[in-house]
Amino acid sequence: MGPRTGFLEHTRHTAHKRPVAERIADYREVYVPLPVQVLREQGSRCMDCGVAFCHHGCPLGNLIPEWNDLVSRDDWRAAVERLHATNNFPEFTGRLCPAPCEPACVLAINDDPVAIKQIEQSIIDRAFDEGWIRPEPPAHRTGRRVAVVGSGPAGLAAAQQLNRAGHRVTVFERSDRIGGLLRYGIPDFKMEKWVIDRRIDLLEAEGITFETGYDIGVDVSAEQLRERFDAVVLAVGADRPRDMDVPGRRLRGIHFAMDYLVQQNRRVAGERVNAHPEITARGRRVLIVGGGDTGADCLGNVIREQCSEVQQLYIYAQPPDTRAEGNPWPQWPLILRTYPAHDEGGSREFGLMVTRFEGEHGDLRSVRAVRVEARREDGIRTFVPTFDAEVQLDADLVLIAIGYEGATRSALLDGLSVTFDARGNIGVDEGFTCATPGVFAAGDAVRGASLIVWAIADGRAAARTCDAYLTGSVRLP
Repeated sequence: MGPRTGFLEHTRHTAHKRPVAERIADYREVYVPLPVQVLREQGSRCMDCGVAFCHHGCPLGNLIPEWNDLVSRDDWRAAVERLHATNNFPEFTGRLCPAPCEPACVLAINDDPVAIKQIEQSIIDRAFDEGWIRPEPPAHRTGRRVAVVGSGPAGLAAAQQLNRAGHRVTVFERSDRIGGLLRYGIPDFKMEKWVIDRRIDLLEAEGITFETGYDIGVDVSAEQLRERFDAVVLAVGADRPRDMDVPGRRLRGIHFAMDYLVQQNRRVAGERVNAHPEITARGRRVLIVGGGDTGADCLGNVIREQCSEVQQLYIYAQPPDTRAEGNPWPQWPLILRTYPAHDEGGSREFGLMVTRFEGEHGDLRSVRAVRVEARREDGIRTFVPTFDAEVQLDADLVLIAIGYEGATRSALLDGLSVTFDARGNIGVDEGFTCATPGVFAAGDAVRGASLIVWAIADGRAAARTCDAYLTGSVRLP
């Protein structure tokens, strides 16, 4: 690696967003790629730190300084090899990961960090464009068979790793298409679905079998699954949404955010929506309860559906624009985050807690809320109303996006005799092994709803332990 002075010569640049008026008229990705020369300059901003704290921030342990340097020297083919050494799906993380590596960048102590996420996506996109990414089936087969239940990022990562080890892998997906929440939970304006299809085609060419429309535990019993396969990896996600126990919750027009997102993604894909009731925001007054990624995904969708108005409620006070004194580098910065959807319309209200839903003839008409302050005593967080008056917000569609409570209890999990921890997640040891021998679990089902990089990292770790269980030796990274 040559002299690292790019951070003195170049400022941070990331991809430009398409104009708001243009992008809200379609569901294509928001960002426009940067020119190669700009990307090389961004790569040169990496300082090749003696202790690369970007590794501290990345659950996958990505070799960030190495591929930054390779990009700066225009060696893109070597860069994608280093990128794939730790990350099975950089085209997913480059679009969807919130990039905890960037605030952990040493340059972020007193300057803008290296545009790591932008460089990552650019490397893999160019590699696909140049035809460098090709199927790599294993040289030999072990004769062992593994079932992976769930086709989100954790399941796909485990499947690819186990396939590389030579095992015959079958991925079972309850929906009619592969991808899990990547397919039906993530809007196209964040990641268009051809990106998933391209990777699935590669995985199939490498020898992985995909079976859709199977509710494992019902269509195929847990006992039958164990008879057919030598090991099982559970990557079923944390799909049990957190609800709101307030008066009026059962009024028509109040839905979980993910129910809406799944329907909307199907509509965008040109698929028929068979769910009842059908949830649409067109022409409606929308209130989104919750301020995370899922809430922002709902916001972008209802705007594209041409809702009449939309507000997003946060129960917490508005975060600061910069790090607070008790939130130093390299910790994740607890600051106000603005997603592209927030530039497109609607409003945000902070420090409001919903207390009641009101309606007429069974249909939602308004929402009551009070202003609150968050307090923590003896490790327990509570929200205490302030002296401000109660507010009333007009709405005929509410989308609840306040998190998840773990994996849904199912016939499959009961049949495999898995245990659960205090938070409702599947119980595993440090190697992602369940209480039942030969059964492993990974991703949100184990960790709770989390980042895509954690899902991939967990899938890789579970595959490593599973391979060792099947072969008696540790062979996978």
